[in-house]
Amino acid sequence: MIPKTIIEKQLAALSASLAPIRPEVFVWAEQNIFLKWGVLSRSKFYCLECKHVWKPSCESTCAKFTTCPACKGKLKMMPCNQVHFKETEYFAVVERCAGFQVVRMIISHKHMKKNFTPTYFHKEVMQHWINPKGEVRTLALSTNVFSSTLDAWKFYSPLEIKPKDFIRNAKYYINPYRVYPQMKTLPILKRNGFKTSVYDIAPHLLFSSLLSDPIAETLLKSRQLNLLQYYLGASRQQIKRNWQAVKTVIRNNYKISDVQVWEDYLELLRYFKKDLSCALYVCPDNLSGAHDHLVQKKRELLRKKKLHDLRLEIEKAQKRYVSDKKRFFGLSFHEKDLSISVIENVRDFMQQGDDLRHCVFTNEYYERRDSLILSAKMAGESLETIEISLSRMEVLQCRGLKNKPSRHHKKILHLLSQNLYQIRERLKKEKKKL
Repeated sequence: MIPKTIIEKQLAALSASLAPIRPEVFVWAEQNIFLKWGVLSRSKFYCLECKHVWKPSCESTCAKFTTCPACKGKLKMMPCNQVHFKETEYFAVVERCAGFQVVRMIISHKHMKKNFTPTYFHKEVMQHWINPKGEVRTLALSTNVFSSTLDAWKFYSPLEIKPKDFIRNAKYYINPYRVYPQMKTLPILKRNGFKTSVYDIAPHLLFSSLLSDPIAETLLKSRQLNLLQYYLGASRQQIKRNWQAVKTVIRNNYKISDVQVWEDYLELLRYFKKDLSCALYVCPDNLSGAHDHLVQKKRELLRKKKLHDLRLEIEKAQKRYVSDKKRFFGLSFHEKDLSISVIENVRDFMQQGDDLRHCVFTNEYYERRDSLILSAKMAGESLETIEISLSRMEVLQCRGLKNKPSRHHKKILHLLSQNLYQIRERLKKEKKKL
């Protein structure tokens, strides 16, 4: 995109004037953002970090990690049916320039092969320029438009100014694995609570929020980091709606162990018309226990007092649910005995809540327009309930019995990540029809 406005021309000129990333930054990245890998091949261990080869003991051949006797590195073992190995990560360098806060995004590749020391490739692919009002403009390399993958950069292309809504595209919403520790930030960011850590939040998102949003500033200064991460995710409106309860949490210096469970707990408090400014309710000693107690209490009320009305509600809710989510019906993923499928009936939400003793039905998750709810089962037995954000195409929560992860949690998340593209394709088909 050719710079047209005054600010776009200014940013293009400032970007061209930035000094190249220093070699010591790349050395830091090579030492800090990558894992150390090893491979078991032909009954020998190969360290892909220092080329050392040794004969393993019998008990270590099945281990996920081992230690190289030469370089003392803790090696993660990978499959041996490969010749070349590659790891890709992003890191960020934070600078300031002409009154702008600049976040420079670098992609790094680590290439590995048995009996060779690893080689590295680094390339700056994106720059976020943030003004003191929190407005963000982005320069980035071109990408392969036919690829849905994140790393399809055209490395030969120059950094170009992108449209204002570019950063909202989930494909380019990159949260770097690490941030180079020597950061140069605007004084106003320090005044607004920023010190030295981005707390696993994308730096450009954290900085722009601290400069434009008093809620983010308040949460950071009060060290409510779980709430801050949740707020800057997909849940701004939820935190704003529950701001009275959040202020109660801040006043009592209460640390929330699981923000999503706490949000559901607040909905239950509202249902029972409890005072959300009272610390006795809002700041329970045992959040999970208090949540489960109210879920059970609400479930009993619904069953005892409103069974007939509940049936009518389910029938009405089913019509709305079918109208809203019908395009996803029939979607399921399988891996051996594990299956993940879209919940197609509101009655199944009730059954899922009963089986796993959580609030997917009592808190009416079937009414959430931006959420798709799926059920993970093993041999017909419910394991976990999954909520996926349709706008951000990411897993919001994946919870088993009493909101705890099941022993198949990692397998479920892996199967989901492999098949998210199917949900995205159904969304695209719906948009084309419209």
